[in-house]
Amino acid sequence: MRRSIGITGPPGAGKSMIAAAFDRELEVPVPDAIKIPQELSVVVVGGNYPLLESGGWEQIVPLSDATSFRYLDEGIRLQRLVDHHKRLGESGADARARTLGPDERNARLVASTRSRADHIIRIA
Repeated sequence: MRRSIGITGPPGAGKSMIAAAFDRELEVPVPDAIKIPQELSVVVVGGNYPLLESGGWEQIVPLSDATSFRYLDEGIRLQRLVDHHKRLGESGADARARTLGPDERNARLVASTRSRADHIIRIA
């Protein structure tokens, strides 16, 4: 599952901002990794949590001109997660356990934000 949020405004309308990134190679968040200059007129935010209504994430939607919730069929999503964990060195059994355990709990949390999106997009 991925979410995107577009934040738009005239160039120079806001302030420069710093945002975190997620390093997929190391599997860790990287604070202050992205500088968003005030000159930008469009910012696209992607990730699992921007539509959440808590934890500070609730501040994103009111700043957005449009939001989307993108999703995959469950079978494809689950297989991709298992494959991802196996590429990181987990055994098949451990990869499936992680996918169906903590990853699935997280997926349910993210799925609960679907109704906050302006657009729902199924990814083939």
